[in-house]
Amino acid sequence: MNTSTALSKLSQLFDRRGGLAIASGILIALSFPSPGLSFLAWVALIPLLTALEDSTPQEAFRVGLTCGITAYAAILYWLNIVFTQYGHLPWAVSIPAYLLLVLWLALFYALSTLVTRMGERIGIKAAFTLPVAWVAFDFIRSFLFSGFAWAMLGHSQFRTLPLIQVADLAGVYGITLLIVLTNIVLYRALRAVFGAGVPYPVKSAVLLLLLLIATLFYGFSRLNDLETASSKPLRVALIQGNIPQDVKWSPAFRQRTVDTYERLSRDAAKGGVDLVVWPESAVPFFFQDEPLQAERIRNLAREMNACLLFGSPAHELRNGRSTFLNSAFMVSPGGETIGRADKLHLVPFGEYVPLGNILTFINKIVVGIGDFAPGERAVTLDMGATKLGVQVCYEIIFPELARQYVQGGARVLVAITNDAWFGRSSAPYQHLAISIFRAIETRTPLIRAANTGITAIVDQNGHIKTMTGLFTEAYRTGEIQPGSGSSLYLTIGDLPAWFCVFLTAGIALAAGIKRKNITSKE
Repeated sequence: MNTSTALSKLSQLFDRRGGLAIASGILIALSFPSPGLSFLAWVALIPLLTALEDSTPQEAFRVGLTCGITAYAAILYWLNIVFTQYGHLPWAVSIPAYLLLVLWLALFYALSTLVTRMGERIGIKAAFTLPVAWVAFDFIRSFLFSGFAWAMLGHSQFRTLPLIQVADLAGVYGITLLIVLTNIVLYRALRAVFGAGVPYPVKSAVLLLLLLIATLFYGFSRLNDLETASSKPLRVALIQGNIPQDVKWSPAFRQRTVDTYERLSRDAAKGGVDLVVWPESAVPFFFQDEPLQAERIRNLAREMNACLLFGSPAHELRNGRSTFLNSAFMVSPGGETIGRADKLHLVPFGEYVPLGNILTFINKIVVGIGDFAPGERAVTLDMGATKLGVQVCYEIIFPELARQYVQGGARVLVAITNDAWFGRSSAPYQHLAISIFRAIETRTPLIRAANTGITAIVDQNGHIKTMTGLFTEAYRTGEIQPGSGSSLYLTIGDLPAWFCVFLTAGIALAAGIKRKNITSKE
């Protein structure tokens, strides 16, 4: 490609359409925490829709790609903190890796706008196609090539409790669909108001109004629904040790780490608790292999007369080979180990190297004990009257895992995490926002213990009852009512999202066939 061609293509990205797409990307990014201006999500796509006017499919793809790059470049800026400060990668490697992920996520925006434009060319209105396609491609990116279910439009509304209660019907995708449809109706209304020679979107507006009324009616009903308690409440204490990441695995710092968690746990348990939770990797050694340190932890559980759940690396033999796991152990009030839950969905290049036998030249970003292996199944931890579903760090962003635990009998979800990797960035807030949807989808309370924050107690309606700040040594206590283990989402899962995938594929196929027929006639 010569210089003039490259400049020409660059200028195409920053023409009027490109500028509008960038504006939409910025508005989308601003709707997520932080700053968390969630109301912007409801108008963020209007510039993008304006850019799609009279566009060719190629232009529609480019506009969607530009919007996606802008949005995710701003939302995921913190990846460079992970890569450089803690992964010790040079900026020359960090920036390309970050941009590669941003480009990958932006492709799904581009495919949404491309299919929408293709649908319009065969007479299918954007008011139908774009919401459906947006949900379809959001869903696909949640599992394709390991998946990355981060920062979907619906997640931006995590504090608008009456709106997001429908997540127990259709997951976060139902809220995303409403947001996209609202943007389209407002865009078409603005065009009509400002004399673009188009009719007011009466039918679409009526449909949207009915959907919003039904959503809010359902939401307020769920929030006001006082379910009969099926079991006695649990008194919980969540411990935030605030252990610096750069010394977390240092043998010299081990004693101080355990001292910190012991002291905070004793303070938190003074009023009497049933369960004390420490974060991911709070125990910076193999609990299985350190009898003296393990006995110290067992004695603490006996002293508090409470179950103690904590993160620790684990190992086991698989096919004659030693396998490392990122795990959570639970010790009973009597000091016995009564269960272990292993992380099921690992972080690519953080906890393992995908295709490691082929990509032998790539080291893990996170230097740790060794390559981890995923757990073999979702194991609930039994406290007696209540079972816990433990999700470790990153895997809380995947709704199907929380669903597995609750279907397996868990009535409290426990998220243990070490968000120190993110530094003082937006990522811990984004991580918390996503996890709230797991409580609503499964109608199961979520308790979250984080090394450096944010530690929180979330009820089954997604209400944050208490939370800590970032990078503070703290604990939070509270009483939670175990969930009912009953919701439509638990029964049908992501069936509505799959339906959107099939509709999107049908639209793309119909558009392709019609274009082929037109071409053959010419």
